[in-house]
Amino acid sequence: MRRAFQQVDVFTARPYLGNPVAVVLDADGLSTASMRRFAAWTNLSETTFVLPPTTPAADYRVRIFTPTAELPFAGHPTLGTCHAWLATGGLPRDGGRIVQECDAGLITVRRDEPSGLAFAAPPLLRYEPADAELLLHLAEVLRLAPTDIVAAQWVDNGPGWVAVLLDSADAVLALRPGAVDLAVGVIGPHPPGAAAAFEVRAFTPQIATVEDPVTGSLNASLATWLFDTGGVQDAYTARQGTVLGREGRVRLSRTADGTVWVGGDTVTCIRGDVAL
Repeated sequence: MRRAFQQVDVFTARPYLGNPVAVVLDADGLSTASMRRFAAWTNLSETTFVLPPTTPAADYRVRIFTPTAELPFAGHPTLGTCHAWLATGGLPRDGGRIVQECDAGLITVRRDEPSGLAFAAPPLLRYEPADAELLLHLAEVLRLAPTDIVAAQWVDNGPGWVAVLLDSADAVLALRPGAVDLAVGVIGPHPPGAAAAFEVRAFTPQIATVEDPVTGSLNASLATWLFDTGGVQDAYTARQGTVLGREGRVRLSRTADGTVWVGGDTVTCIRGDVAL
């Protein structure tokens, strides 16, 4: 059976400089085994499959796969899937917002000015400081001295993220980690006045390339941590993917009700159909 397909670059307005996601539209009737096989074949960090919602509160349902596992939620696949759904004629029930159903629950997506989309960050599943044993393990994995780590915190919103704060963006860019056995997000501030406030890198054994180019779920949880601890007061931009030759830009903000919004540009790179 031929199914509509798009490959969307997320967190960039220029093709091939963000993080791509493969999106299979009209995946109704497709088996889990077929989804896993296709996601392994694309070998992208994530592949998504759009299905009819199981609740009237949602516009569509999505399942999200890495080459080796299914995820309850991921950020750049959320924006890329919404982009593809809208581009192929999807009409949200509420014109001002789109509601995505996934294993993490209902995720609200809005149009993000001046262009792109933004999702409302889901609640954190684990949110607590890293203990001394984990701190030592993180230092070993990242090939750092424990004293190089300013702070470390569980910030898991589905993929299992633990966050590490370093003292500068340059320190983040200089990282050359060893064998990564957990989902680690590293962040450090750029100097005041820079175009981006922070540099971010994401390492996880769940993807084939180990380092993810631009990561919505991680930036969502990092923003929650930064806003809560006073690391940021206002909306900011994070830069990610620099070491990989990408130019990812993620826009983060928090509204008066405490909702963290994660936004960025999205662009279709491939459009067609696939045999599934």
